[in-house]
Amino acid sequence: MLGVRLICVGKMRERFFVDAFEEYRKRLGAYCRFECVEIAEQRLPDRPSAAEIASALEKEGAEILGAVPGDAFVTALCVEGRAMNSEAFSALFTERENSGKPKICFLIGGSYGMSESVKARADLKLSMSSMTFPHHLARVMLIEQIYRAFKIAEGSQYHK
Repeated sequence: MLGVRLICVGKMRERFFVDAFEEYRKRLGAYCRFECVEIAEQRLPDRPSAAEIASALEKEGAEILGAVPGDAFVTALCVEGRAMNSEAFSALFTERENSGKPKICFLIGGSYGMSESVKARADLKLSMSSMTFPHHLARVMLIEQIYRAFKIAEGSQYHK
C-alpha cells in the first residue's frame, strides 16, 4: 500500500478546516497509509524584515527536510511549480505505486512560503493555482485531490 506523508508548516486551528481535513483523512484509510506531520511556524514580529523572513524559512526548511523520508518522491507545493490536472495527478500515484519506492511526500510551507533548499530537494514542484490561498486551505484542497486521485484510479464516479 502506498505511503503518503504530508509535511506542513503551522497548526490548523479553524474548526471548518480541521473538520474537512479529517473527513478526507478518514476516507484515505482505504487507499493508502496517510500521515500528516506539522512543523511549528517560526514566530516573527508584526513587520518582519526580509532577513528575518529568510532566517525563519531556513529554520522551518531544516525541520521539513528532517521529516522527509529518504526514499520518498517529494512534491513541494509552490506557486512557481507545474500545474497539473486531476487525471495527471492520479497518474503520479499509480507511477509511485509501481516504482518499487511507494512513498510520496507533499510539502506545504507556512504563510511566507518555503525555503529554496526545500524546493531544491523536491522531485516535483506543484502549483495548485496561480492564485494565492491560505496555507491551511491549501492543505484541505490537497488532501481532497489525493482522495480524488485514488478514486480516479479505481474508476469511480466521484470524479465527474
